[in-house]
Amino acid sequence: MLKKQQWYVVTAGAVLLFGLFVFGKFTPPHTHKEQPAANSQPAAPSKFDFEQYLSELKKDLTPTQSAYLTSLQDAITRGDLVTQKQQNFQALSNFWRDSAHAFAPYIYYLGEKAKLENSEKSLNFAAHSMLEELRGISDPGLKSWMANQSNELFKRSLQLNPNNDSTIVGQGSTFFFGAEGAPMEGILNIRKVVEKNPSNVFAQFMLGYGGLISGQNDKAIERFKKVVSLDPENTEAIFLLAEVYERDGKKKEAVEWYERGLSKVKNPDLVKALEEKINSLK
Repeated sequence: MLKKQQWYVVTAGAVLLFGLFVFGKFTPPHTHKEQPAANSQPAAPSKFDFEQYLSELKKDLTPTQSAYLTSLQDAITRGDLVTQKQQNFQALSNFWRDSAHAFAPYIYYLGEKAKLENSEKSLNFAAHSMLEELRGISDPGLKSWMANQSNELFKRSLQLNPNNDSTIVGQGSTFFFGAEGAPMEGILNIRKVVEKNPSNVFAQFMLGYGGLISGQNDKAIERFKKVVSLDPENTEAIFLLAEVYERDGKKKEAVEWYERGLSKVKNPDLVKALEEKINSLK
């Protein structure tokens, strides 16, 4: 259930530009750091303080926005009924999405509402939204925190319906981004979905992505090619294939996949950047 509006983590400049122009949804966090190479050992992320993160975001609000946000936060503490708390969480989520354009608090409060609703649909929506955004987050602490948030929502959904393959794949995929728990168990669950249904694009893609970030490029290529064979319009898999081949120094193959992706791009600035990337590899 991959959506086309996603950021994805790559090192090639043209592909990153593609993500910024085509897949970016929300403004990025204030502090971004460079992504480590896929085969490097990243340092353990520092503990993410959500309240401190909110405090930093609030500094950019106008006085009117700050006053409105305070009223929404006060309503949370006063709300007693479950339905009232759901409404309050929804209002906070809407504020951060529509007024502040900040993804993390938007999806956090939507997730809190989903927990109160305890419906498979609402839990999955929040969990998958977090998972999709994770590929564009480079701050290790924020990434790990959001991965854990997504993981918890997926697990709650699986309690309601343990046979939902998309939820199983989503929950297993959170470990690629630093969720705490048993990562191999999650990965094995994704593989079980693929063994049962090799045509599951979401499962194939996430196994490819797992190969990419762990430096297992051959496995990543195999999975991404499977994704493209199942979904020829999957531009994310196409550009990631180009990226993996470029990492391996296989310029000819990288050019072939960049050119294939270029044929699907309409943005003039992006077209120019991709053409420059392709020419640099020839």
